[in-house]
Amino acid sequence: MKFSKLILSVSICLISLVAFAEDETIFLEAESFSDQGGWVIDQQSMDVMQSAYLMAHGLGVPVADANTTIEVSSKGKYHIWVRTRDWTSPWNVTGSPGRFQLHVDGQPLETTFGTEGAEWHWQYGGDIRLKPGQTKLSFHDMTGFNGRCDAIILTTDKNLTPPNQLEELSAFRRKHLRFPNEPEDAGEYDLVVVGGGIAGICSAVSAARLGLKVALIQNRPVLGGNGSSEVRVGLSGLIYQKPYTNLGSLVDEIGPVGHWKFWEARQDSNAVRSKKIFEAIRKNPEKKEHNAGLASNYDDDKKLKVVQAEKNLHLFLNTHVFDAEKKGNRIVAVTGRSIVTGKEFRFKGNLFVDCTGDGTLGYLVGADLRVGREAKSDTGEPRAPVQADQLVMGTSVQWNSAEESISSSFPDTKSWAVQFNEQTSHKATKGDWDWETGAHRDQIKEIEFIRDYGLRVAFGNWDFVKNQSAEKQKFANRKLTWVAYIGGKRESRRLLGDVILKEQDILEAKAYDDGTFTTTWGVDLHFPIRTNGFKGEEFQSRADIQEIEPYQVPYRCLYSRNVDNLFMAGRNISVTHVALGTVRVQRTTGMMGEVIGMAAAVCKRNDTSPRGVYEKFFSELQKLMKQPIGNPRW
Repeated sequence: MKFSKLILSVSICLISLVAFAEDETIFLEAESFSDQGGWVIDQQSMDVMQSAYLMAHGLGVPVADANTTIEVSSKGKYHIWVRTRDWTSPWNVTGSPGRFQLHVDGQPLETTFGTEGAEWHWQYGGDIRLKPGQTKLSFHDMTGFNGRCDAIILTTDKNLTPPNQLEELSAFRRKHLRFPNEPEDAGEYDLVVVGGGIAGICSAVSAARLGLKVALIQNRPVLGGNGSSEVRVGLSGLIYQKPYTNLGSLVDEIGPVGHWKFWEARQDSNAVRSKKIFEAIRKNPEKKEHNAGLASNYDDDKKLKVVQAEKNLHLFLNTHVFDAEKKGNRIVAVTGRSIVTGKEFRFKGNLFVDCTGDGTLGYLVGADLRVGREAKSDTGEPRAPVQADQLVMGTSVQWNSAEESISSSFPDTKSWAVQFNEQTSHKATKGDWDWETGAHRDQIKEIEFIRDYGLRVAFGNWDFVKNQSAEKQKFANRKLTWVAYIGGKRESRRLLGDVILKEQDILEAKAYDDGTFTTTWGVDLHFPIRTNGFKGEEFQSRADIQEIEPYQVPYRCLYSRNVDNLFMAGRNISVTHVALGTVRVQRTTGMMGEVIGMAAAVCKRNDTSPRGVYEKFFSELQKLMKQPIGNPRW
């Protein structure tokens, strides 16, 4: 009797332990998969989503599986949630081209993902029984048309509904990824450069070569921004201009060689350099396309090697700055989040430069800024509109194709892509800068929509000309080889300095006493156009260019008027919408970076601010601008 009572007591205890055992919940960021296969990481919407995501960008051919392994500690039934969306739903079309499966230990779940919901949300994938130990998870792309996944949850808690609101979701991520409450210390620097495009690279290298300890933070796996193999915009604008004829030497050091340098070489006063450029082009005839060319045309490796060679420069790739701290009117630190792991890092600094293009750092610290077009009554500019508005120059989704020896096929996209006919289609083999959209949209909050519309246009047009048009035989052996999934932006926020450069300053050659780099590109404004009877949202643009004489841009356009230690370089400097048309090209923005690196050195040497350089030490900056900071090959 006593033995029976003991057995009963032990059984009750065991049942109680099971009843009160914690449910196991495994949270996994899709972009942290150990093997991404053919999937790519997209971070362009991190300021909106607070996370990057994986995307199957296969141009209509399913990409290789992304794989990872998780450790399961408890046996049981696991409910599976996948955070995804049907990316074409905002246009009320059918077809769900972004379909994918989740395989668990090689077996697909019954649910197909990416088939519902215009917004990012948790799609329930059913339940599955798992044993303790390692379990392999795989994303299996079904279409090659940009299926996407943010995160996965496996949980034994049948009552768990994952949060979707950003604040709650952020807390949920942190808890289940076991992130610390404070970011990891990434060091203290003389200059923190946020953004690794041409302007950012030149800012960082210039400062490092002048003895500053520099952090360069880039939110992509490659450097170069619009001038990288991811976006493929050729470098434009002349360098080595009077009066500072050595500005541009660093741009020249990191820049690629291509046939587009013919026109630059013809205008170069240095005959020896011109001859060397022509010879290099003769030896590399394949590097002929300025925009949307071969990946090798943009020399990603060269930029990386130049940066990595600097002992004073610390490079942080795949890191997106999302937060900043101020003390009074000074920035003291920024926090970046890895686009791969989600881990956070804190960078302390004395000086900061915003080279993000979007003015992200300036926005985070409350710098004065503008978006869109100013009214003519405010600026007096000849080409300013009567009333201010939010029109900006748009984002290009470029693409290219190649002629092959055999015919190739392309999938039918009629149910979901933008539809074309003989009148509206473009019988093109390449989409250049003018395949541009989003001029009437918010380039930061709506960038996923803007880019996705560009994809729908590129795929829909290619489907028509290759499969349906009267000229389809011309395209039989033509294969779509590249479509950008990172949008090439031209304009978003502009940060305001002590001088806001205007169109008439440039056209009338107004001389400022703090002139620095010289801009040579025409005042080039882009406007959306609708051609050939096309009735949808515009996807092409025209360029309205006012030619100029070489013009020196004032130093006071390169620092914030209300954040004491913030520089800016790139398309987010202190100019009006119209004046942006000339300074936004990449060789010009690279020279901005060279100047900022020099100004930062003057700041450190004299314990002063960016404004203090203008007020007290501008002659020191002038001396530095006369010396080459780069090591050009010519």
